[in-house]
Amino acid sequence: MSIPEAVRDLERDLRGVFGTRLQSLVEYGVPGHAHGAPRTMALVASLTEQDLRGCAARVAAWHAAGLATPLIFPIEEFERSLDAFPLEFAAIQADHTLVSGAEPFAHRTVEASDLRRACEVQARSHLLHLREGFLEAAGNANALAILVVESAAPLGALLTSVARLEGRSPGDAPAAGRHVEHVLGVTGGSVSDVAALARVHEISAADAERLFPPYLAALERLVEYVDGWGSQ
Repeated sequence: MSIPEAVRDLERDLRGVFGTRLQSLVEYGVPGHAHGAPRTMALVASLTEQDLRGCAARVAAWHAAGLATPLIFPIEEFERSLDAFPLEFAAIQADHTLVSGAEPFAHRTVEASDLRRACEVQARSHLLHLREGFLEAAGNANALAILVVESAAPLGALLTSVARLEGRSPGDAPAAGRHVEHVLGVTGGSVSDVAALARVHEISAADAERLFPPYLAALERLVEYVDGWGSQ
């Protein structure tokens, strides 16, 4: 993967601030796709207030060049944060390009147990949100349609997390949904069809009433699956 010139310029700016303390710089995600601006993460030997001020003075130029504000971690803090942000770091680990310095994940990795726990929290939160939203819809199918559509993007993130937990390349959200359906033994597209709704703005009340019951049932099974993952 070629490194955008704007990211090369960012590297030079960070060298100007940190000098030899800049240990690693990676670009992660897919530029111009789901999250827009290219994203980067820098690991440094130390990080001071003066360093932050130096970076802050360059943020406007980075944004003007189409870059997101970089994540900057002291190395020791990064190592101690892997268990605190397993979903985020697993995503970076799975899809990044080394720009300069040492490979951040060469001797550090997200533990499967931490990733499983975070997936469980994500799955249980999603299930609770669906149940709460159903109650608040109070039988209004139009409100239910809004709930289903607005849940599609968070569902996609959950499905991607589960795919990574199993060591799979998640692909897009509907593809991850089809994998989950296969694992759970559910049919009818109850997960993948909802995940695909992240690309649309609305569905009919009739579609919502058709989609929601199997969607909710599949999420209940997914919670059980993730809760017991690794012990099957």
